[in-house]
Amino acid sequence: MSTALLNARILLSDGFRADRAVLIDGERITALVDRSDARVAHAQVHDLGGRFLVPGFIDCQVNGGGGVLLNDDPSVAALERMVAAHRGFGTTGLLPTLITTDLEVMRAAIAAVRQAITAGNPGILGIHLEGPLLSPARPGVHDPALFREVDPQLIDLLSSLGVGRTVVTIAPECVPLPAIRELTRRGVILCAGHSGADYATARAAFESGVRGVTHLFNAMSPLQSRDPGMVGAALDDPDCWCGLVVDGHHVHPATLRVAVAAKRRGRMMLVTDAMSCVGTSETSFMLGAERVTCVDGVCKTADGVLAGSALDMASAVRNSVRLLNLPLDEAARMAATYPAEFLGLSAERGRIAEGLRADFVELDEGLRVQQVWEGGRPQL
Repeated sequence: MSTALLNARILLSDGFRADRAVLIDGERITALVDRSDARVAHAQVHDLGGRFLVPGFIDCQVNGGGGVLLNDDPSVAALERMVAAHRGFGTTGLLPTLITTDLEVMRAAIAAVRQAITAGNPGILGIHLEGPLLSPARPGVHDPALFREVDPQLIDLLSSLGVGRTVVTIAPECVPLPAIRELTRRGVILCAGHSGADYATARAAFESGVRGVTHLFNAMSPLQSRDPGMVGAALDDPDCWCGLVVDGHHVHPATLRVAVAAKRRGRMMLVTDAMSCVGTSETSFMLGAERVTCVDGVCKTADGVLAGSALDMASAVRNSVRLLNLPLDEAARMAATYPAEFLGLSAERGRIAEGLRADFVELDEGLRVQQVWEGGRPQL
C-alpha cells in the first residue's frame, strides 16, 4: 500500500507549497499531487499537522557523533552509531570524515565505509579524507607530523574506495597540478583546505579539478586588500563550492552573510564538522593525544584551537535562518539540495521530487526536528 504525506508545507522547486501531497511507494517518491487527488484516499495517510517538510539533510563533513570518532574507531559499528546520532537531527546521508592520521587507519576507515555501503546502509554516502595532503602553515587541529607528500601509492589509497563518493581535502600549494588532475580523473572530489595558498595557486587548482573548499574561512589564507588568498579565490570562482560551518563560533555571522551574498546561488552548502559529542551529553573527548572540551557548543583544545564542532545539521539550518537572515527554503537547500549536487547525487537525493528517495525532515515552527523519514519510513 502506498503512503501519502499531506497537510504540510512541502519544499518544492518553486518554494513551499501547502496544497500538495507526497505519494510514496517503497523507498521512492511516486508523485506530488493535489491534496484532493483520488490516489490520496487509497493510500496510508500521514497528516503532518501543518509542519514544514524538507528534503533529508546531507552532510559532507562528519568526524563523529553518538560518542565515537571515525579516527578512533574506523569500523562499521562506529559508522552505524554516527549515522544514528545524526539522523536524529535530520541528516539522512553523510560522509564520515577522517582527520589526518596514519595510512593504516586510513585503510581501515576506507574498508569500513566500503563494507557499510556494500551492505546497503543508505546513510553512508562515501568518505571524506581531510588530509594528509595539508599545509603545516594552516594545520588547525591536525597533527602536522602526519602530513605527507603525494606519491603514486597515496594516490592509489585516496582513490581506492570503489563505491559511493570520495572527497579529499588538500592544500593546493602542497600538491602538484598533475596529481590534482590524476585524482580528479579517478573520480575523487577534491576540496581545498588547511592551506596558505595564494590566489593564483588556488585558481590554478580550481582550473585543474579542485571543486570546492572545506569550511570556508577556517584554516585558509584570508581575503585581504592586495592578497585575495584562498578565500578570495573561492568567492571569485563562480563554480567553486563552499562548505560553511554556521555555528556562530567558527566564522562571524556578518562574514558569512557577506560570503553568501558574494556567491551565486547554489554554491554554498552547510556542513557540521561534527565531533563525537553530537547526539550525546559528553563535555570532552580525546583527539589523538589532545583533550578537547565542549563548552557552550564550542570544541577546543587546551590551547584554544577549534577542534571540529558540536553542531548538528538541524541547528545549522536554524542558525542560517536566524544568524544569516536566510529564508528557510534556501537554508534547507544548503543542507540538502546543494550538497547532493556537489556530490553528483541530485538524481537520487536532496529534493522532494518524483522518482527520488523518500528522505524527508519534518520541522515545527521553531525549526526543530519532529520526524525523519528515510527511504519512505519514519525513523523517530
